[in-house]
Amino acid sequence: QVQLVESGGGLVQAGGSLRLSCAASGSMFSINNMGWYRQAPGKQRELVADITSGGSTNYADSVKGRFTISRDNAKNTVYLQMNSLEPEDTAVYYCNAVIRRSIWSRGDYWGQGTQVTVSS
Repeated sequence: QVQLVESGGGLVQAGGSLRLSCAASGSMFSINNMGWYRQAPGKQRELVADITSGGSTNYADSVKGRFTISRDNAKNTVYLQMNSLEPEDTAVYYCNAVIRRSIWSRGDYWGQGTQVTVSS
């Protein structure tokens, strides 16, 4: 069984910073892309940022220059450093990973979500 466990959400004032972490555990052959998505009330889930196993990154336009995604492959962990937070960043943030449990199997896994609330 593969699990993604997130941590680091919370309440912060506008202009502040938070760092999210997501650790993958369980029986895994390899981890491909890892990423962060978010879903605000009444809105669809959207990609915030993702990162390949080689370290190439991709960001939503709304967070470019403010958020940084990184990963530690030895720890099977992905991070999201969020700076200059805005009230519009308020959402539940979900970790996502594409994981191979064997050479023949590949699946899309999600964390349970962590709330980020930015007050104005």
